Amino acid sequence: MYTHSHHKRVRYAETDKMGYLYYGHYAKYYEIGRVESLRSLGIAYRDMEEKMGIMLPVLQLNSRYIAPAYYDENIEIKTILHDMPIKMISFEHELINEEGKIINKASIKLFFVDVQSGKRVSCPDLLTEKLRPYF
Repeated sequence: MYTHSHHKRVRYAETDKMGYLYYGHYAKYYEIGRVESLRSLGIAYRDMEEKMGIMLPVLQLNSRYIAPAYYDENIEIKTILHDMPIKMISFEHELINEEGKIINKASIKLFFVDVQSGKRVSCPDLLTEKLRPYF
């Protein structure tokens, strides 16, 4: 299992009239978690697309809102990979407030696509190599 945490402060522009993080912005936080978790492994999303020729379109996103995130809170974005990716990669996310309480949970499935052909491919060898020690 691979786990990574990244912190993001809720900006005023991301909140609704109640001062809550607007529900439509949660997917952006999940993306931040995915991108930063891969970066921590030494793989930049940009390099996957431009150098490795691999895109990761989203197949499915499920989100459970437990409690609100508030303006100016420093939210921990915890990203978890329970399984080694093969044809797809499944990320679990937990958003944790400053009190250490889980306020949101999400699961996102993406699949690997060759940029040139547009066809599904297997997980790139470099990503498999970087993740192997965790599984």
